[in-house]
Amino acid sequence: MSSAFFATVGILGIFFLIFAFSVVMRYLSYRETLALADKGLVRAERGRGGDGKDTLRWGIVITAVGLALSVGLYPIGLMPGFQFPLGLGPWMIAGFLPMFFGLGLILIYVLTHEKDDESSRREPADEPKRPPQS
Repeated sequence: MSSAFFATVGILGIFFLIFAFSVVMRYLSYRETLALADKGLVRAERGRGGDGKDTLRWGIVITAVGLALSVGLYPIGLMPGFQFPLGLGPWMIAGFLPMFFGLGLILIYVLTHEKDDESSRREPADEPKRPPQS
């Protein structure tokens, strides 16, 4: 058999193992929730209602990874024999997808927290004005 077959089976096997691990972890979490419910307990919410900084952090990290992949893959289009405009071929998708996904996360953070910043900067309008003292 060819080495391409083994490479394909290996890559698909890695993806399958990751998927299987996530399914098992999800199932164990479900069983834990059921066991707590049987005892009349409720699972504490973890990480809910935060300030949204995680969105910004992950956005920056994913954007940086995408940018690094894009810069690393760009020279492939400059090799002799490739006729792509600006050297941007289909291999650049591997860098552009995470980069724009990360930019989307950063944009979500900026758009959702802009309202919070404006409301905290405003002065309350209902305060009674004091007459100047003489």
